[in-house]
Amino acid sequence: MADPAKSSARNPHGGTAPGAEAGSGSGSAGTGVIETNVPARLDRLPWSRWHWRIVIGLGTVWILDGLEVTIVGNMAARLAQPGSGIAISTTQVTTIAAAVYVAGACAGALFFGWLTDRLGRKKLFMVTLAVYLAATAVTSLSWTAWFFFLCRFFTGFGIGGEYAAINSAIDELIPARVRGRVDLIINGSFWIGAALGAFASVALLNTALFATDVGWRLAFGIGVVLGLVILLVRRHVPESPRWLFTHGRAPEAEEVVAEAERVVERETGRPLPAVTDRPILIRERGPLGFVTIARTVIRRYPRRTVLGLSLFIGQAFLYNAVTFGYAVILTLYFDVPEGDTGYYFAVIAVGNFLGPLLLGHLFDSVGRVPMIAGTYIGSGVLLFGTAALFQQGALSAAGMTACWTAVLFLASAGASAAYLTVSEIFPLETRAMCIAFFYAVGTAVGGISGPLLFNGLVSSGKVSDTTLAFCIGAALMTAAGLVEAAIGVRAERRSLEDLAAPLSAVEAADR
Repeated sequence: MADPAKSSARNPHGGTAPGAEAGSGSGSAGTGVIETNVPARLDRLPWSRWHWRIVIGLGTVWILDGLEVTIVGNMAARLAQPGSGIAISTTQVTTIAAAVYVAGACAGALFFGWLTDRLGRKKLFMVTLAVYLAATAVTSLSWTAWFFFLCRFFTGFGIGGEYAAINSAIDELIPARVRGRVDLIINGSFWIGAALGAFASVALLNTALFATDVGWRLAFGIGVVLGLVILLVRRHVPESPRWLFTHGRAPEAEEVVAEAERVVERETGRPLPAVTDRPILIRERGPLGFVTIARTVIRRYPRRTVLGLSLFIGQAFLYNAVTFGYAVILTLYFDVPEGDTGYYFAVIAVGNFLGPLLLGHLFDSVGRVPMIAGTYIGSGVLLFGTAALFQQGALSAAGMTACWTAVLFLASAGASAAYLTVSEIFPLETRAMCIAFFYAVGTAVGGISGPLLFNGLVSSGKVSDTTLAFCIGAALMTAAGLVEAAIGVRAERRSLEDLAAPLSAVEAADR
């Protein structure tokens, strides 16, 4: 195998550190200081089985989230029926349970995000999945509203933790030149789960196949089975080398990267090119407190903070409002039978996934700013148009579904890019916590108030109220797109360390 780095450990002031091993990608560079070219080595890797293992092991969690949200939305009416085995109303499922789930996700993101930056990505993405599995399994045993709400909170708690742990790990392992498209497609896979949930709900709501008190319980079992499969694959995903070297574990970081290089060279049959980027110097430091993280986010990167909040609030309000309320619109305004709403949502879900899949590569080539601004503003404009057509009574159920699909084709790519943005524009040591913070704040504003307000407007039965709900979502998406156009970060094909120098970097500067 070719020498992966051709760099040696040096004292930051000159000279080779005593006992340093020449040719190592990471090494001691004076007391508490490590010289490493691990980031450059990761970014130069061609796509390989090693990367596929990461994508499959980590990225598939969004399928679970999509499955969860869609199944509960489609099962709302069934849960409220006599003989369902649980004392709960449709309104409680679509408003309180939805808000509780999102509140749990916010709390889980903050709690596990803090632990992820302290204890490592791998430990936490195993723990958070275990929390999700346990909570989902217990949900199927619910018999009353309060217990269902409790289970939904802890299911969201696990999913929220997944967002912080998984997004930080993926971005730290994927090469910079394809980070945008990979991240978008992974986040967009939420809609694969949504489509599965929509089709599954059609069968599970069929009383000819499953009793009223059985079908909805089996629905939660689907998530448990899928989660167990993901858990088995995830065991083989490595810890982030970037996290390892900032915590003084340079030999482990070196081994993870060296293994990836061996896999690539076996696949290609030729040695990898030499690393030409300069190594970076990292000083080992202890865990960061909330005050340090807040100071970094607010004082050091104020414009990026405004950007992250804008993107998350816009997409969270639109998506949580539509996701939790679409079935009510179809049944209330278009007389679609409750058992058939899943078919319509399956179409919407496919359109949502196609957005990141087909547009993702443009975020790496055309660039982050024009693509994020364009997808946000474009989806907002299309939703304003949908609201106008709905107000005029010009839409059928199929027409409304077609409009939603067009809106969310663009919005899905933009929303996925929100996670990408906050995971790549802040320092490594704060990455998981920053993802958690923006997710929690954005989701709390749009994800908790969104379902409550949106369902309240829809449930009134007045066309004008539902039109207003659409316009609110459209306005927030458009405003977020304008913020991106004004202060967005051109992050395409740039290393994470170039976008935001690690706080532990020697002589680090705000870039």
